[in-house]
Amino acid sequence: MTHVLVTGGAGFIGTHVVATLREAGHRVTVVDAGHPGAHRGPLPDTVAGAPVIRLDLRDRPAVADVLADVDAVVHQAAMVGLGVDLDDLPEYVGCNDLGTAVLLAGMARAGVHRLVLASSMVVYGEGAYTCPEHGAVSAAPRIVADLAAGRFEPACPVCGTEVRPGLIAEDAPLDPRSVYAATKVAQEHLTAAWARQTGGCVVALRYHNVYGPGMPRDTPYSGVAAIFRSALEAGRAPRVFEDGGQRRDFVHVRDVAAANLAALDATGTNTGWRAYNIASGRPATVGQMAAELARAAGGPAPVVTGEFRLGDVRHVVASPSRAGTELGFRATVDLADGIAEFAYAPLRG
Repeated sequence: MTHVLVTGGAGFIGTHVVATLREAGHRVTVVDAGHPGAHRGPLPDTVAGAPVIRLDLRDRPAVADVLADVDAVVHQAAMVGLGVDLDDLPEYVGCNDLGTAVLLAGMARAGVHRLVLASSMVVYGEGAYTCPEHGAVSAAPRIVADLAAGRFEPACPVCGTEVRPGLIAEDAPLDPRSVYAATKVAQEHLTAAWARQTGGCVVALRYHNVYGPGMPRDTPYSGVAAIFRSALEAGRAPRVFEDGGQRRDFVHVRDVAAANLAALDATGTNTGWRAYNIASGRPATVGQMAAELARAAGGPAPVVTGEFRLGDVRHVVASPSRAGTELGFRATVDLADGIAEFAYAPLRG
């Protein structure tokens, strides 16, 4: 039996990860800061039978205490989303990067050499694109003038021609385009340096758009599925930004929890640092997802608004083949089935 420390274990994804680890027979210690970006109410006393310890990862002595007798860490704790504005920047860096640095230093001192990192597809920025003339290209950041005029598709940085989206793989260059994305890239780099210096093993899971029971309700840090669901619950039509044609890979939280279990197993036999796309391999547009959710909930049809947010990217769709080959992970929840469940599943208050 492995003793696993799960950071952020009382959060949306963390609770499912803890339950899956416990079902697999692991001993689990849960820590969570209770950050208001993820928790509107008090922390629970337990998650899936595991006691919850309130702890900010920036607290070095407290981190040192909880790492005693731990065999591996599954690091879910992070501020997510685009936030409110740049006033959030210090908190993102503090929670995500300083917190990770303190955790890694504590793990090195305690001799804990196994880490599963919750990373994100946001590290890629835009996804993979092909120009009819110039082949594979990295799309330039979209500009306000184009977005305001309803020109949402990225253009070739060489000739300006509209480019075609494709699948992005784990060896693609990292190109963060938001504060949150920059902190996730920093987490990846910090953990890679830690693995090299300690001889430890890190499995970084680049989550795509995770949805499912227990998502936090509509906040500036919520995922789009929760925002749409909150609108429908209030009898309002979901408001779909841009033209609704943004492509994403919506992956169910139970599949994400299963990926964490597979990654934990991999840390017991490997060394070094390796990243994996955790996705379904069955992409959909944001507009399609909103329409499917509205139908399942029996609510009003989505409204496509043309609004946009700087920092959002147009298309991010990845190949999950490496995770399938090396971790044995394959998503099992079909989007239609997952959305039908999510339409009535409890959300976090």
